[in-house]
Amino acid sequence: MFKIKFSREIDMLHGSLWDKIILFALPLSLTGVMQQLFNTADVAVLGQFVGKNAIAAVGNNVALVGLLVSLLMGLSLGANVVIAQFIGARKLTHVRDSVRTAFFLSIVMGLIICAAAEVLVNPVFELLKVPDAVAPMAETYLRIYALGLPFISIYNFEAAIFRSKGDTQTPLIALAAASVLNIALNLIFVIQFDTGINGVAWATTISNAVSAAILFYALLHSTGLVRLRLDKTSVDKSCLKEIVRIGLPAGIQGMVFSLSNLLIQAAINTLGPDAMAASAAAFTVEINVFCLTMGFGQAATTFVSQNYGAGNLPRCKQATWTALKINVILMLILSAAILYFGESLVRFFNEDAEVVRLGVIRLWYIIAPEIISVVMEIVSGALRGYGISLAPAIITLICVCGIRITWVFTVFREIPTYAALMTVYGVSWFVTMIFLILAYRHYVKNLKALEIN
Repeated sequence: MFKIKFSREIDMLHGSLWDKIILFALPLSLTGVMQQLFNTADVAVLGQFVGKNAIAAVGNNVALVGLLVSLLMGLSLGANVVIAQFIGARKLTHVRDSVRTAFFLSIVMGLIICAAAEVLVNPVFELLKVPDAVAPMAETYLRIYALGLPFISIYNFEAAIFRSKGDTQTPLIALAAASVLNIALNLIFVIQFDTGINGVAWATTISNAVSAAILFYALLHSTGLVRLRLDKTSVDKSCLKEIVRIGLPAGIQGMVFSLSNLLIQAAINTLGPDAMAASAAAFTVEINVFCLTMGFGQAATTFVSQNYGAGNLPRCKQATWTALKINVILMLILSAAILYFGESLVRFFNEDAEVVRLGVIRLWYIIAPEIISVVMEIVSGALRGYGISLAPAIITLICVCGIRITWVFTVFREIPTYAALMTVYGVSWFVTMIFLILAYRHYVKNLKALEIN
């Protein structure tokens, strides 16, 4: 019988932190890049072989897709925290119960989000005032993409289960294989069969299913703590409640960013197809930069979770500070490189002069203040590791969403330029960062050791 031993774990409870955080975060960051490579491949193939209206169609869906996927990722992060805390506390029965519960929750939520996406297509497009030249392709892409949302849900929960024990390599391997498949299918469907945006959407859906299937096999054959056992089909209600308590606010926090991006996308749409295409191209670059921030943010979450479960509060604080320092240094280097090669990066997706000009503007207004986002992500991640998820969600809702809504209806209305619109990102990040730091100091000062029955 063909078998593979899956056992990759990091001891988060003992020894030095900086090397283990890097070992955890970099594969996780690369996993995020691989996830974005799906969208990158779509945009690149459409830009080179179909046209800028096709790029605009995909870009128009980024915010809505992000809204739906953010909820799934937030809930999966709840599973990560709960399982990691049980591992730290050495409650092995609880670990098994929470793994099984997380898996079944992934299936249910994936089906619900898939149905929601299909229902929301037309209302959202009317809200965004999508131009007639783009709307048919945008609708086609989104409806096909939505069919893959159950697989995206399952993959994210499966990946969260592996990460809870320090294994970020297995999810990366699964997604790398799926990404290669996605690129190959994109080229075959678009160039060989001339299926345009339909083929690109189907390629993404098929590849998402493959990544979920690989991790499903890996979980069934894992030799570690988080092996998935299907001999029991019951869901542990206490585990489910805790996953939702931590994960739902985290999902809402991600959705707030996506909701505000939907509003900004609607404003971008009023500036025409060139601005839409430029945003799609630049976003493809900047979201990959954010993957580095996300990787270290989730590292902070998982390291804090395990050590909090083990009752080691000083090590929790040390892990947070270490993750922040490393992330800041790496982000400064990466941001400088992106800004230096910005024009070439945008031109890779589309060579239209106006699209390139606007794309470079977006990169400067978003990549330059990215260091603020680093602080936000690490602080939020650490709070979630302690099980404090509602506070950062509320702060994000008020600061990010409130500022961006106000900006669009005041500043942008008076100065309806692309640059004026892009300025809102840095402003909203800065205000949110200040309040997150204040919340972190308040909660950490009053923390007590975690008690798990």
